Amino acid sequence: MKIIIFGANELGLMVASALYTDNDITIIDDEHKKVDAFNKLDVGFIAGNGSNIEVLKQASIKNADVFISCTESDELNIVACLTAKRISTVKTICFVRKEEYKSSLGIAKDAEYNCDFYIDNVIWPEELLTQEIFRIITVAKALDVEHFADGRARLLEYKIIKNSILVNQMIKNCEFPKDTVIVGITRNCELFIPNGETVLHEDDKVIFMGLSNSLDILAGKFFHEKEFVKNVAIIGGGNVGLKLAKSLENLKLNLKLVEKDSARCEYLSQVLNKTLIINGDGTDLELLNEEDIVSSDVVVSVTNNDEKNLLCSLLVKHLGASRVISRVSKRTNVELFEKVGIDITISSITAALNEIKNNLQETNIGILATVEQGRGEVLEIEIPENYQTKKIMELKLPVKAIVGVIQRRKRIIIPNGTTQVMSGDNLIIFTTSENAPVIRKFFEEIE
Repeated sequence: MKIIIFGANELGLMVASALYTDNDITIIDDEHKKVDAFNKLDVGFIAGNGSNIEVLKQASIKNADVFISCTESDELNIVACLTAKRISTVKTICFVRKEEYKSSLGIAKDAEYNCDFYIDNVIWPEELLTQEIFRIITVAKALDVEHFADGRARLLEYKIIKNSILVNQMIKNCEFPKDTVIVGITRNCELFIPNGETVLHEDDKVIFMGLSNSLDILAGKFFHEKEFVKNVAIIGGGNVGLKLAKSLENLKLNLKLVEKDSARCEYLSQVLNKTLIINGDGTDLELLNEEDIVSSDVVVSVTNNDEKNLLCSLLVKHLGASRVISRVSKRTNVELFEKVGIDITISSITAALNEIKNNLQETNIGILATVEQGRGEVLEIEIPENYQTKKIMELKLPVKAIVGVIQRRKRIIIPNGTTQVMSGDNLIIFTTSENAPVIRKFFEEIE
C-alpha cells in the first residue's frame, strides 16, 4: 500500500515506524522540521508543503492509497487533506488538536452537513486519550480496561500484589470464575501468552477477558473487596483534564482539579458544575497536602508536559497515593515512567495508531485494542459464511494466541478448546504484536 504522510514530526515518525515495513511510505515536510530518526527508516522524503498541489503531484498522490496529515497545525492538516481529496481518490486521515475541528466542522465523511469533497477520518488524539483514562478510572485497581460486544464482554488488566493469594499459583489451580480467561501476562516488561501450567508471580500484570459480570466477580474475589472509585483528583485543566472531568461528573464522583493558570481556573469553574477547582501547581507539596490530593482513589496527571506529569506523579506516589495515572506524550518516555513506578501510563499516540491501522484494513480483520503500550493486540475476526465448523483446538493456530470471546449473533461465548467456531462468528483474539501479522494472515486464508 502506498501511504503519504504530511508531517515529519514525532507523531509522523511514530506513524511511519509502525507502517513502513509493510507499506511504501513517503514523507512530506520542510527539511528543517524533519526528525533525525526518519533517516533510520526505509521511507521516501519530499521537501515542501503537503497542501501544495504541485508537491502532492510530486509525491504521486493519484497513485497513493492513503494520505495522513499530522503536522502541528490543525488548519494546515485540514487544507492538505481537502486538497489531496480534491485532486485524487486517496483515503484521507487528518489529525486535529482542537475539539471544534473534530465536532463542529462538516469536513468528516459522516458529518451532517457535507461538501462535495471531505476527509475520510478525523482523529483527535486527546479524545481517544480521555476515553481510555475514563474507562480505567471507573474500574477499581484496574491497569487497563477495554469493552467489547456493546459492553457485554471486557478486557481487564490487574497487577498481582505481594500478599495476593494468586502468588506462586498455577493458573489451572486458581479457581477463577466461569466465563473468564487469562489471555496474557507481562513479566519484567515482556508480554507472553500463558497456559494452565503457568505459575503466577508477584508483580505480574495479568490480562483477563470474559463476560462483564464474571469479571466483576473475579475482581471482587482476587483484586479488591467491595471497593468502588469515589474520589478522583485531576492535575491539569487543559483539554484532556476538562473533558475527563465532564465525563466523570456524570458518575457522581467527588472530583478535584488542580490547574496552575488562574484564568483557566475561572473558565473551568464556569463549565464544570460538580468539580472543586483548585488554583495551584501540581508539583507544590504543600498544596498537595493541604488539599488532601493523595487520599483520592485515583490521581490523574494530564498536563501537556511529560516532565511535569512525571514529577507530579512521583510526588503524589511518594505521599501515599494508591493509584496514579499519568499522561505520556512521547512514546519514548513510556518505559521511563513504568520503571520509576508510575502505576499506569497512557499515550494518545498508541490509540491514534490503532485508528489508523483499522482504517488501512482491507480484510475482515480489525484491531479492537492494543495493550501494554502496543505489546499485545486484540483482533476482531469475522468468520466467512462458507467456513466449515471446527473446534478451537482443531484450528491449529501457527503462533500463540487465545480466542477470548466469540460473538455469535446475540450470544456472547467465552470459549474453551472444545468450543466450535462456526460460519458467521466474530472472534475476539488476543496475541502479541509480534504474532499479530501471522494470525491475521492465517485467518485471511481460511475457507
